[in-house]
Amino acid sequence: MSELLTTEEAASYLRLSERKLYELVANGAVPCTKATGRWLFPKAALDQWVMAGLAGSAPPPRTPAIVGGSHDPLLEWALRESGSGLATLPEGSEAGLRRLSRGEVLAAAIHLHRLEGNDESANIDAVAHAPGLHDAVVVGFVRREQGLLVMSGNPLKLSDIASVATARARIAMRPAGAGAQLLLLALLAKTGMTLAALHASKPPCPTGPDIAQAIRSERADCGIATRSVARAAGLDFVPLTWENFDLAMRQRDYFMTGPQALFGFMRGAAFAERAAELGGYDVSATGAIRHVN
Repeated sequence: MSELLTTEEAASYLRLSERKLYELVANGAVPCTKATGRWLFPKAALDQWVMAGLAGSAPPPRTPAIVGGSHDPLLEWALRESGSGLATLPEGSEAGLRRLSRGEVLAAAIHLHRLEGNDESANIDAVAHAPGLHDAVVVGFVRREQGLLVMSGNPLKLSDIASVATARARIAMRPAGAGAQLLLLALLAKTGMTLAALHASKPPCPTGPDIAQAIRSERADCGIATRSVARAAGLDFVPLTWENFDLAMRQRDYFMTGPQALFGFMRGAAFAERAAELGGYDVSATGAIRHVN
């Protein structure tokens, strides 16, 4: 027998109906993967699953109802107001994808950037090639505006990343792997500079609001975050780029109650109104399926 079983073969091997097997797949209860549009079941993993007693009466562990990855004020608000029951764990885009691949979060909020090439497909390409995410889907959340946060009046007259280096402005950093930090590296590469050209404020800031606080407390002169963060903090904003801010998750989790509550809410008027109020968001493609592995 092949090491990778089809649905029919796996159902026969486990002595289950195919309908029951699909129910287990939908609940994330059985080890499987998806390739070329078909579910495949590693025989060795099925053996371990049975031996561990997961086929017994005790329910198997479920993926935590957490959205990992990047922080965003509109996402944080929507998770709460939609009644999704989903919590957040903002650690940065790359960290969120790693947790998603390990089954430690239900979804990952991502906004990735490249040193070279087209940023429009950066999120999709990362999910398409991520180890362990052969059954993933990428859902568009919003497009959002990223830029430099500066004190009111922009006293150093900053206009872009090159001006930050020229003015020796203290720039608040995000941790390695965070989307905003990847954007900073990409912008530096386009100007032929490296991080060594900047005067970095330490320690790194976990989220955009932490960037804003570092500037408000005068520990830094500037930092990269969204327009919505700047507006909420009463800071000036120097626009740099628009980016895709997406949600990545496994296909089997897309139809779960929590995500569906969020997606339904995202299509409503209250979501669009809140996005306009916060500023710096484009919701024209919100909820669109941008990629399926």
